[in-house]
Amino acid sequence: MPGARESLLDAAFAALTRRPWSTVRMVDVAAAAGVSRQTLYNEFGSKDGLARALVRREADGYLAGVERALAGHGDARERLTATAEWTVTAAHDNALVRALLTGCWSERLPTPALRPAPASAAVPAQRRAGGPLPSPGDLVALVRDRAVAVLAGPAARPDTAELARSCELVVRVALSCVAAPPGEGGLADLVRGALHRPPA
Repeated sequence: MPGARESLLDAAFAALTRRPWSTVRMVDVAAAAGVSRQTLYNEFGSKDGLARALVRREADGYLAGVERALAGHGDARERLTATAEWTVTAAHDNALVRALLTGCWSERLPTPALRPAPASAAVPAQRRAGGPLPSPGDLVALVRDRAVAVLAGPAARPDTAELARSCELVVRVALSCVAAPPGEGGLADLVRGALHRPPA
């Protein structure tokens, strides 16, 4: 039931914006999605399964935004600046993305373990969301590697290690701006300063 699954995740996310995860009730999520509570349990198995799937979806949405920023027009510096700006915007607008990027999970949020969830033959959808969730370091590495792949292109280049360092630096500058927003000049100036020469 892909439609029901997305509706349930949307309903869970909406509930999370209004109240702490500990007070979100499965019956309310099911009602908001317009499905039965049994459908919710069939899809996710438990509240923890729902939390894992929700966090996984938000991580995937963040990474899809990274892909869009990297696919934009302009030189490597402009695309890395767009990636950094997306990172800061996504973290500002979405508490789950902010927690994934920083590792700071407030009491209001679900805190599913980063390790894989135990598999259950009775709950196939939960198994799909049961893999390990990315840590902040995992996300930095994923964004760095995607940026390198896009910016280096299909041909292997001798300066790929330098490009990887530049890409990682940009992601880490963006993360610092999540924790402490930049002053005058903003993020673009910080990225330009960090990339004293174009990485590609």
